[in-house]
Formats: sequence, C-alpha cells, structure tokens
Amino acid sequence: MFSVLRPGSDDLVVMLGDYVDRGPDSCGVIDYLLNQKGNCDLVTLMGNHEIQMLRALDGEPHLSRFLSGLCGGRETLDSYGGSFDDVPDEHWDFMRGLKLYHELEDHLLVHAGVEAGLGLEDQNRETFYYQRFYEQQAHESGKVVVCGHTVQGDLPTNRGYAVCLDTCAYGGGWLSALEVDTGKIWQTNEQGEVREMDLGDLVVES
Repeated sequence: MFSVLRPGSDDLVVMLGDYVDRGPDSCGVIDYLLNQKGNCDLVTLMGNHEIQMLRALDGEPHLSRFLSGLCGGRETLDSYGGSFDDVPDEHWDFMRGLKLYHELEDHLLVHAGVEAGLGLEDQNRETFYYQRFYEQQAHESGKVVVCGHTVQGDLPTNRGYAVCLDTCAYGGGWLSALEVDTGKIWQTNEQGEVREMDLGDLVVES
C-alpha cells in the first residue's frame, strides 16, 4: 500500500493494527513498518492480534489461544524462527509502544471501535481491540470513527458517523486506505491490482 500512496515526510499515515498473524511473514511486516517511520509521520495502532501476542508471553490461557488456529500465532512465530525467543527486542518494543487510538479534528481512528457514550479516556481498553462494527454507534464527540477489525467484504462500509476499512486482506481480499480529508479510498491486493473510489460513492448504511 505504501508504494501506491507514496506518502511524503509531511504526510500522516495511521495504521489500524493487526500486523501479525494470518499471513506468511509477520516479521517482515513489522520490519517494513519500522523502516517506514523515517519516510512519513507514521502512527501505528494496537490491534487485537498484537495484544494477544503480548499476552501470550504471560502463559495460559492466552498462550493456547495465540497458538490456536483461530489466531494464526504459530505462523507468526514461524516467520521469526519458531519461538518467542526468536522475536527481536525491537519488535517487542514496537508492539508494546502501539497506541490505542489517534484523534484528529473530525475523526477518531481506532482498531475495532469505541463505546459511543464514553470519552476516549474512559473507554474499556478491550473495546479498542475487540468491538464489532455492527455495535458501533455515533460517538458523543460527533467525530467520525474510522476502524478495521470487522470484515466487510470487498468494499469498506460507510455509516456516515463511522467507516470500517477491513476488506479481508488476510483472506485474499483487499487492503484499503482512506484519506480522511478528501474521502478518497485506495485498495490493493496480493496480485498487485489497484483500484480507487470515493467514500461518498459508497452507499451509507444505517
């Protein structure tokens, strides 16, 4: 996606989380993001897969969940060499330093969602990681919530007060990016195909 967007040093890029699991090279993904930090103003948010990997270090029951087929943790460790000991300190520091959310003038960016009637400082942290998009309501701030986590199919979902960009990149779908100021959307897939659209062209779902 970075090769499509070509952000400059003054451009803000906010990644919505889930850099590990369910792919052949989680290690390579984090390496790539670490290398991008000097090329743009990069903000990386915490996804549920990163918090699950961190919690797995504490042992059961988190370890079994992480290594199960539900999460793809085994494939993640294989990308490093097979064990937690093979994960470099720089990658653990990256995961521990991930933000819960990023707030702009008109938008709230988060991995999964926010509880509508609570300020950001009062949210349950698990909501940031795990809330499903069908539960998302208009936030009390009046800002548009932009999130991932809940697969939407080939196209992002626009509710007006909330947008979900998860278009199943891990499952052979599209990786989607939104320019919040203009509403322009870019999508790319594993075959290198690229397509563009406008958020305003998507049907606003209630």
